[in-house]
Amino acid sequence: MKFALSITNFGDYFHPRRLADLAFEAERAGWDGFFLWDHMLFERSGNYEMVDPWIALAAVAMKTEKIRIGTMITPIPRRRPWKLARETISLDHLSNGRLILGVGLGAPFKTEYATFGENPDPKILAKKLDEGLDIITGLWSGNLFGYKGEHYQLKKVKFLPKPIQSTRIPIWVGGGWPAKAPFRRAAKWDGVVPIHADWPKQLTHKDVKDMMSYIEGYRTSSSSFDVCLGTDLPDDPEKAVELITSFAEAGVTWWIEGIYGLRGSFEEMRSLIQKGPPKIR
Repeated sequence: MKFALSITNFGDYFHPRRLADLAFEAERAGWDGFFLWDHMLFERSGNYEMVDPWIALAAVAMKTEKIRIGTMITPIPRRRPWKLARETISLDHLSNGRLILGVGLGAPFKTEYATFGENPDPKILAKKLDEGLDIITGLWSGNLFGYKGEHYQLKKVKFLPKPIQSTRIPIWVGGGWPAKAPFRRAAKWDGVVPIHADWPKQLTHKDVKDMMSYIEGYRTSSSSFDVCLGTDLPDDPEKAVELITSFAEAGVTWWIEGIYGLRGSFEEMRSLIQKGPPKIR
């Protein structure tokens, strides 16, 4: 199992330099991944200051050497897919092939879409997400690529350079279990970032096993598949290790530690990062 941090892009974590410093400390402490939320606004963030995660991740890439980086998650429906394709290729090169792209619809829909005059209908957003993924991966190929979908149309164009990673930048798909559509989508790609559909309710060991069984029913590739999960841990360190170990046995490959102001102060979160990831047997 690998261990990563998932950090808000607002509040105490709004400044790119501060995030780059945290990523440097995380890499030194032995964490395997450093991922940022991708929100324009957030229901509970009020008037907090916010940062663009892609600008921040560029700073993170320059301050680190080994740790995997990315978003958790980027709502493709509120991005132009070809612009995101160019940004991800650039960041993959800047980080020397360390980028992972987390994607999803981008809840809360009214805040993230309707505020800016965009249609927040989840069915439309889901179609735009799937078309966006087709376009991004088509452009990543480095070959001539054109597209004609319901929401996006591209004349044939070639994007160079290709990403450093072969065969491409990994894609993780977010979704709320037990809803099924996000997990059929995730089965087509490289990993899943599940939460409970009734968040902040936590996923259980049984939830993960049921989810994995469902995903396996739709997998057509024999390539590796990542399951990225984080839940509230018991205060007792031994019980926390037991819980993480049980999730690893259920198929979880990345343990995600949430870092955000609603959980604790900046200094408390920084101390947690500096202690390094949990040690499991």
